[in-house]
Amino acid sequence: MARTPTTTDVFNAVAEASRRDLLDALGSGEATVGELAERLGLSQPTVSKHLGVLRAVGVVHVRVDGKHRWYRLNGPALKPIHDWVRTFERTWNTRLDRLDDLLAELHSQEKKQS
Repeated sequence: MARTPTTTDVFNAVAEASRRDLLDALGSGEATVGELAERLGLSQPTVSKHLGVLRAVGVVHVRVDGKHRWYRLNGPALKPIHDWVRTFERTWNTRLDRLDDLLAELHSQEKKQS
């Protein structure tokens, strides 16, 4: 089976750990390729390659200022991931509530035995 290109959608683009690290780094504000490379311990060509993928799906925007290219996160482009993860929220909250109830019951039983 052929692999899906990383530039088809945001899910494929963020599937690679280095690209997620770039998104984390850009979460605090604009940065140049050089700054990102230094911060993440990656080579500039590697950072540029990953930023190209993220730009292709619209997750990252670039602003040219003279010789510098400033990259920034485009948060709304991550909405499909947010929406997908959110579908699991009710299930996990229900499970965590049941776990809380069980732990409270076990704690109560422990107190009675003491």
